[in-house]
Amino acid sequence: MARIILLQLVAALVVGLLAGIFGNISYGLSALFGGLSCAIPNALFALRLSMSARRPGGANPMSFFIGEFFKVISTVALMAAVVFWYPDVNWPAFLIAFIVVLKSYFILLFRH
Repeated sequence: MARIILLQLVAALVVGLLAGIFGNISYGLSALFGGLSCAIPNALFALRLSMSARRPGGANPMSFFIGEFFKVISTVALMAAVVFWYPDVNWPAFLIAFIVVLKSYFILLFRH
């Protein structure tokens, strides 16, 4: 799980850096914020799930659903926070970075 979260954080940084290099600072920040809006809730979900699995008796199935609920809520909250505190958000860069980070775990699926 830690490898996937690390990959997502690296993907957010790389996409933000590339958007900043090939666009401007607004593109770069928008892409970075979009990627982090996906990676941070995933990291919190993975942390909660791993803590739940370490309890005596194993993980409770409801903890997965509760964690997923909070992941979705925190993703929406982070997106809203970006819109509120960074009004110059470039939506294509933001959404493309979000999707790239969201789907970056496919890279690990095809590795041996």
